[in-house]
Amino acid sequence: MHEPSPVHDRNTSLRPVEWGFLIVGALAFALLILRSLIVGQHAPQPHVAPGFWGLGIVPFILILASIAMLPLIPFTRHWWESNRNRLIVALSLSLLTVLYVIASSGIESVPAVLQEALASEYLPFIILLFSLYVISGGISLTGDLPAHPLTNATFLAVGAVLANVIGTTGASMLLIRALLQTNSERTRVTHTVIFFIFLVSNVGGTLLPIGDPPLFLGYLKGVPFLWTLKLWLPWAFSVVILLAVYFVWDTLAYKRETIATIRRDEATRLPLRLRGSINFIWLAGIVLAVALLDQHKPVPGTSWTPFPFMRELIMLGLVGLSLATTPQGMRARMDFNYSPIIEVAALFLGIFITMQVPLAVLRVYGGQSGLDQPWEYFWATGSLSALLDNAPTYLVFFETANAMTRASDPGVLKLVTDGYIREDLLAAISLGAVFFGACTYIGNGPNFMVKAIAERSGVKMPGFLKYMLYSGLILLPLFVVVSMLFPL
Repeated sequence: MHEPSPVHDRNTSLRPVEWGFLIVGALAFALLILRSLIVGQHAPQPHVAPGFWGLGIVPFILILASIAMLPLIPFTRHWWESNRNRLIVALSLSLLTVLYVIASSGIESVPAVLQEALASEYLPFIILLFSLYVISGGISLTGDLPAHPLTNATFLAVGAVLANVIGTTGASMLLIRALLQTNSERTRVTHTVIFFIFLVSNVGGTLLPIGDPPLFLGYLKGVPFLWTLKLWLPWAFSVVILLAVYFVWDTLAYKRETIATIRRDEATRLPLRLRGSINFIWLAGIVLAVALLDQHKPVPGTSWTPFPFMRELIMLGLVGLSLATTPQGMRARMDFNYSPIIEVAALFLGIFITMQVPLAVLRVYGGQSGLDQPWEYFWATGSLSALLDNAPTYLVFFETANAMTRASDPGVLKLVTDGYIREDLLAAISLGAVFFGACTYIGNGPNFMVKAIAERSGVKMPGFLKYMLYSGLILLPLFVVVSMLFPL
């Protein structure tokens, strides 16, 4: 692999006036979030205006088009590589969504939209990803093993299991740098990172609510904590198939490496070494905070209910402990930087706001879709998860399935909070949200971060559309088989 391109560091220094604009913008968003927390619950929800909602989904389409096309156009490629410019696009399109809400529902509906997009969804989402990213970034797993196909496949298999314990973000950040270092002498590495996103950043985190954000949202909605273990069979089948396909692919790629490359890879050997292990304690704290602290219900075994954003404040406190206790200089030696998480934060800010109108359309017209079979929920949830981010899409179809379930129906799961849901539909929604999150870079939060880290290491990653071509050819046939073999 070649040295990281300096392009990624363009335009990273800001002039005082630019810092001023960013600080004012951050304060404005903080005030909007505070106002939405105070009055958002009492503000009228926006309605979907018949014959008018098509305009409301334009900003969401535009932000997807920007992510897909701007990196490919020669005169916008370098401009788009600046996180500041990504933020400008995200905020501009978010403003268009707010203007649509004002035009269709009145300005009094804006606080409810902002609370849903920012306070209820974006902030918990990005703080969780940020916490896992920073804390796992303090764990150094270094080494340079021979980059044989079996070695790489073992990395992916370990990551697929670990993703259930520390989340797809934690597992991705822990393993990606060691995998890239192991493959640093090889010239064909792109496919390895792609399969890493498939297995470690997505499909692997199926078995526990802490594994993937949509499953955590289901837990908050009343799904028992250990219920997702029932998904072990489609999980194991999918992981084994993907590992087998990868092993064959990497074996063929390894044979195409030059003799000089293979000799260099064999000659450069460093045993795996783990540093910063104290951060596993802070990761455990994140897992406990996610599992136990919910402002909407008491802590298990007590009558005490956490106050709003207590979970997020504790997570940020654990980040502070990680920064304070990680051995000095370790992050610098690992070339740790905040650019990947800033990229995710900037883009998903726009995604979470602009997708409020498409989600509102789904809530209004989703019940008219006629979906009632598990395989239909699997493909509908999955298809939208790939484009809308899997966490909010999971919620939409979860509520749809919950509303159409009666307590007397066969195969019904009683939720811990209240209500009932058919287990076959819940399994289809859960698998669709987690599995299809691997189909695009925006399907799940870690996808973008892994892509950015790989590019900084010199790996030439495919653009938005080319990545979808990879995922379509590899994942969609697998998902067809999954929906046929299992009760979906």
